[in-house]
Amino acid sequence: MYRILSASKDAYITNKVINNIFTASDANTGQAGTIDLFKLYNESKLSGSSNVIELSRALVKFDLDPLRQQMKKDLNINDSSFNCQIKLHDVYGGQTTPSNFSLIAFPLAIPFNEGTGRDIVRYSDLGATNYITASFFSSNGLAVKWNLAGAMKSGSKGESNIDVIVSGNLDDGVGVQALCAEQYFKTGEEDLVIDVTTAVSGMLSNQLSDYGFLIGLSGSYEKDNKTYFVKRFASRNASDRSKHPKMIVRYDDAIIDDRQNFIFSSSGSLFLNNYNQGKPANLIDSSGTEIKGHNCLKLTIKTGSYTQTVNASQFSYSSSEPFLTGVYSASFAVSEYNSVLRPFVLASSSVTFTETWHRNNGSHGFLTSSFTISANDRITFFNGTNRILATITNLKPNYFNNEVVRLRVYAEDRDRPIKALKLPYYNPSNIYKEMYYQIIDFDSKEIIIPFDTANNSTKMSTDSQGMFFNLHIESLPPGRIYQFQFLINDKDSNQILENVAGKFKVEHKYDPKHDLIDDDSLSS
Repeated sequence: MYRILSASKDAYITNKVINNIFTASDANTGQAGTIDLFKLYNESKLSGSSNVIELSRALVKFDLDPLRQQMKKDLNINDSSFNCQIKLHDVYGGQTTPSNFSLIAFPLAIPFNEGTGRDIVRYSDLGATNYITASFFSSNGLAVKWNLAGAMKSGSKGESNIDVIVSGNLDDGVGVQALCAEQYFKTGEEDLVIDVTTAVSGMLSNQLSDYGFLIGLSGSYEKDNKTYFVKRFASRNASDRSKHPKMIVRYDDAIIDDRQNFIFSSSGSLFLNNYNQGKPANLIDSSGTEIKGHNCLKLTIKTGSYTQTVNASQFSYSSSEPFLTGVYSASFAVSEYNSVLRPFVLASSSVTFTETWHRNNGSHGFLTSSFTISANDRITFFNGTNRILATITNLKPNYFNNEVVRLRVYAEDRDRPIKALKLPYYNPSNIYKEMYYQIIDFDSKEIIIPFDTANNSTKMSTDSQGMFFNLHIESLPPGRIYQFQFLINDKDSNQILENVAGKFKVEHKYDPKHDLIDDDSLSS
């Protein structure tokens, strides 16, 4: 799964000197269109001070509730494929830009109020959050101050009176680990793309408070005698929605059911999907007991005198929970050199088996079906130049940005031999175990969701009907038109398919309660 979460609030705080008279320490920038990060060394004068240092730091918060909801379904934050990055988009506007510096991100130890300030010239808009205060409560007129001006008081998890958390033990078996992340900027024109997986995992496991992140110049650059002015990113109030701060979440949620592509002498998996009134539901045995967990079922395959029985479990993406409701799987291999099967393999290169899913004691059967195992194709005709045609069979021209859709993919190799038949024949889709999707902006050709072959977050799943993937439309800025591209990795050959599946537009979600467009809420 590849998901993009939008920032729920952001601002930057600064002690910039105004007219060599006073600092902007009480100024708020919560509604400004940019996030400006800088350090000015001895560029201004201030009465009673020498070598004046002016700083700014960014504050950004993301709504992690969609991920918490996903953890109840299929998201395991301990899986190695789980990855979270904060991305801030550079918005160069002709201003001076620093080079050769580093930015660092810390999880916040106390919450902040975004505020309503817009003025980033005179810094005349006051309020929280600012360089002095983190938040302000209008109900009682009380302000919560940073423990050190500029949110600069750092410490370890569990320490009191700190603003940012540098390290800590997240009770995940790793011990004390760094919770900050750093990125070096060579030219100063780069986007910020910084890995915050460890910190987000801590927030989702309730080991860390979910208050967001502080981003600023790393320590050595804040303390040297140089000026770094100005690294400018788009805020969540920028006019271009595609440039808003985002958290990119990646994890492998592909399910590979080999029912249509099971090969002799290779390990494969079969899946059983159970539904009740159209919704996934766990199986119930004759005693009314819900069937769940590891090794809760048996799968027996049979053809002629050949029989094999293997353990089956409720499916999970790792060895631990969460288990997927109503989804069961069994993994096994069948040797093509088995004395009973060998004659049939030599005769037709494939054997059809009966499959029966049943309780461990064999007393209660749930499903009897059939599937085919084929001999391994030792000669490949896929060389990366085959004419592969692919499309999404259920793609609609428009989607609302609060939808979650399952898209079905059909692929056909136009160069494979075709047998002439007199009767109507359904041409099944080719099945590729390593097929990925990419989404581009139709007009700008900008890649919005890239091929991800490292974490497999854009890898397609397979089941008895073919190939599919789930897409959270919230990841795509509304009001724009998009198009898919596919990547096939088959037998060590790669092929990219462009201009596939047509195009589609993302619309704003309509909220009838308020008779207005609401495009800030997320659905899981």
